[in-house]
Amino acid sequence: MTVWDRLVGQRHTIDSLRKAVAGHGMNHSWLFTGPPGSGRSNAAVAFAAALQCEQGGCGECHACHTVLNDSHADVAVIRTQKLSIGVDEVRELVRRAALSPMGERWQILVVEDADRLTEQACNALLKAIEEPTDRTVWMLCAPTVEDVLPTIRSRCRLVTLSTPTAAEVEEFLVGQGAEATSAAYAARASQSHIGRARALAFDDAVRARRQDVVAIPARLRSLASCMTAATRLAEVTRAEADEITTALDAKEKADLDASYGVVEKGRRPKEYAPALRELEKNQKTRAKRRHLDMVDRGLMDLISVYRDAIALQTGAESELVNAEVRADVAEIARASTPELNLRRIGWIFAAREQMLEFNVPVALALESMMVSLKVPESAHV
Repeated sequence: MTVWDRLVGQRHTIDSLRKAVAGHGMNHSWLFTGPPGSGRSNAAVAFAAALQCEQGGCGECHACHTVLNDSHADVAVIRTQKLSIGVDEVRELVRRAALSPMGERWQILVVEDADRLTEQACNALLKAIEEPTDRTVWMLCAPTVEDVLPTIRSRCRLVTLSTPTAAEVEEFLVGQGAEATSAAYAARASQSHIGRARALAFDDAVRARRQDVVAIPARLRSLASCMTAATRLAEVTRAEADEITTALDAKEKADLDASYGVVEKGRRPKEYAPALRELEKNQKTRAKRRHLDMVDRGLMDLISVYRDAIALQTGAESELVNAEVRADVAEIARASTPELNLRRIGWIFAAREQMLEFNVPVALALESMMVSLKVPESAHV
């Protein structure tokens, strides 16, 4: 299995990157763009592995394994858990970019979520991209080219990924060991979002939480049910976020204690308190972002229900994303119009913007949204 097998439905991209590895069209700065779930960061890491591999990405050698496992000495990947990537993080990467690689090939720096770079961070990064060393390669990942400053993207070679088809995602999941029925469901329910599909195919708890979310629209028949649904969605997404962050927080705290000798010495050096405060601040920021990410995922699942209702109402010849709750979708379609469901989708996006862009409290935004989505009184049986 080569490193390119990690990329689902990206044949054109793979061909282009393989040519670059072979020396045709190689560049010192790259911008990987594509919709959520298209695998843009996977493409960047696979490209990095291929550049470090003597065979162009065999997937079996030491170089490939270390890059794919984030342990290669000459490949740095910055994955922020914060709401933004600050200038201090970028300056450290710029410092590293100026060094010669320890091996005989490339010094590679991959920045996931480059759209989260602050203005200062962008300015620090720009100079490094403008004047790269001979053996340094920058790889930036962002949803669209518009999410990156024009001065930066103009210096990068663009790699555009597309959303794979459900059939391609299903085939990939089966290759990863998923049962055929689980793979088919996951590919459809994730709307070809590869990371989400993998979680749905292999994690029963993730599937149960999604089923809970897509059942919400049919229940919104009173003000009380709207408040209950908002509370439930906030709690479910918080629990999912906590599952991810709690263990990581504990490990980081243990590592901090060990680095300051708190465990062995039984005392706390004066430098420990400010370090602990900084750690707790970063963990709080990360927890907030993770919760918002989970809420955002839930909102996309809600949108898929109303999209299915519109498909039924307009007779669109496409498979329902939520075929397992077809009866609920049919009832929503019967009790509404396509225009109303389009407005409902707009209200969900408005709530999303309130939380992600304007920092409106999650509970408040969700309560307002659920009330807007409520089934009209005239439609009650």
